[in-house]
Amino acid sequence: MEQNKNTFSEMPLPFLLDEAPAAVSAPPKQPSYMADHRQRLRARFMQGGPEAMPDYELLELILFRAIPRQDVKPLAHSLMDCFGDFNRVITAPEARLRGISGVGDAVIIEFKLAEAAAKRMARSRILHRHVVSSWDALLDYCHTTMAHRETEQFHVLYLDRKNVLIADEEQAKGTVDHVPVYPREVAKRALELNASALILVHNHPSGDPTPSSADLDMTTQIRSACDALGLELHDHLIIGKSRELSFRSEGYL
Repeated sequence: MEQNKNTFSEMPLPFLLDEAPAAVSAPPKQPSYMADHRQRLRARFMQGGPEAMPDYELLELILFRAIPRQDVKPLAHSLMDCFGDFNRVITAPEARLRGISGVGDAVIIEFKLAEAAAKRMARSRILHRHVVSSWDALLDYCHTTMAHRETEQFHVLYLDRKNVLIADEEQAKGTVDHVPVYPREVAKRALELNASALILVHNHPSGDPTPSSADLDMTTQIRSACDALGLELHDHLIIGKSRELSFRSEGYL
């Protein structure tokens, strides 16, 4: 019989008989008990909010989207065992997440979307607003973006003459207990942004915000660079896991 011109000329490759059903059958249906469990968790979230749920169940809700046809509770527990809490799971580096069996691109995308959403919402509450009047929101933002990081990060918040936040920029990333900071670059960037004041922020992955001698020395150097250029260093915040330390409040500035 003459082959239809609209069909491919190549013949299909042969396959084993026991492979044929998998190639043509529909995806397996989700077991009823699993569907019921997912429905109960979603209903509890809608009724009581995140406060009504432990961390691993919040992770399950996110994992439902990434893994639609498997029981994700064991994976949620594995992630909690590895990273400790919900925030550390969501903000964990991609390389470490991939080290957990069952975590692939779909899971990582969902986690990083949740992280990005949290950061953007927190940032929107402080950007282009007066720092003093939105101080609590500023602290919330710093904790959201930095408290659960596994390595040190150093940010500079640049303010205009009215103490309105005009930029938040990450200056450097470091190791678990050190981050390189260059005072000249901090001051130079302030001039480029036409800033009049700044606030330094960095995290301590250990969770303890007590300043080290290196933190004190670095702050002194940046303050000297700011003084030379007529810039005001309002504060240096160290973000720990559950609390922060203000150099201004503690008398270091």
